[in-house]
Amino acid sequence: MADTYVPIAPRPSPVRTTGFVPWARRNLFADWRSTLTTLFVGALIVYLLPGLIHWAFLRAVYVNDADACQAARGIGACWGVVTEKYRIILFGRYPYDEQWRPLIATAVMLGGLLLSCMRAFWKPWLPLLWLGVLVLFFTLMRGGVPGLSPVRTDLWGGLPLTVMLATLSLFMAFPLSIVVALGRRSQLPAIRSACIVYIELIRGVPLISVLFMASFMFPLFMPQGVTLDVLVRVIVGITLFAAAYMAEIIRGGLQAIPKGQLEAADTLGLSYWQTQRKIVLPQALAMVVPSMMNNFISVFKDTSLVTIVSLYELTGALALALNSDVNWRPFKIEAYLFITLVYFTFCFSMSRYSLWVEKQLSASKAR
Repeated sequence: MADTYVPIAPRPSPVRTTGFVPWARRNLFADWRSTLTTLFVGALIVYLLPGLIHWAFLRAVYVNDADACQAARGIGACWGVVTEKYRIILFGRYPYDEQWRPLIATAVMLGGLLLSCMRAFWKPWLPLLWLGVLVLFFTLMRGGVPGLSPVRTDLWGGLPLTVMLATLSLFMAFPLSIVVALGRRSQLPAIRSACIVYIELIRGVPLISVLFMASFMFPLFMPQGVTLDVLVRVIVGITLFAAAYMAEIIRGGLQAIPKGQLEAADTLGLSYWQTQRKIVLPQALAMVVPSMMNNFISVFKDTSLVTIVSLYELTGALALALNSDVNWRPFKIEAYLFITLVYFTFCFSMSRYSLWVEKQLSASKAR
């Protein structure tokens, strides 16, 4: 007797795990505590949001009229302070008629950062591209070439100074931190001790102390008649500070590498530097991407401390703009909200890029 084909009854589709509803169920309403917290926060937002919208947008003053802002004080925001002072906030004490130069210089450096974040541009010629970016940036900012009047570094400020300090400091701190992390794990006592002293000494003091030493104390140890520009001293101070913290982050990644991989590299006859470059460092750096990005974001925000050495970056330029004009001084909240948005944009972009890098690195571990 021939077998009779009996089709299997259709099974219900699997539960959807992507989209807003599954995300909300998993993160906002997972249990009664999470649900209660979500409802409380939601009710608080519903209660405060209408008033915030009225203050920030509907009743706000957008024109640079100090009298109109005074009339709306306590009722609506005064975004006119941003309209009036944005050039000082963004460019500091840089000569007003020459502010197109820092604008182009900042755009060039941000363009270089953006291209460096794209895999298509991870080519051997990328360092040459950055050499051109830095030459163009400092040529535009400093001047002194035909067609560009010279501008002293103590007049640089605002967003260009913030971006430049963070970028150069991190670029120089990254290779230094790798060397220091490897040195702290070295079998040579002199090298290991020197790296430990450097890390613990730098990590034991706040950045403001490092900047103070670099700006005011370091010149006392220079030979008579030899001086370094204050901007150079600040960059060196931030670089050393960032490298000390990053070295400990990288050392944590180095310790996570199984010892068996090092023994396998020795069996293959690889030298110490071949082992580090081809086996250890790629894995160690991949493990500590989130921690390194936290350090990058921290350094970007810590550039606000250079105000103590009379370099007015974004935050210092804001104080400079408002303290010199009594008519706009009462509207500091709106001005600080403006630079908060600037900082948030940069920091949020870095965090999103970190997540993208983690996703790319995790692809090799997928099964």
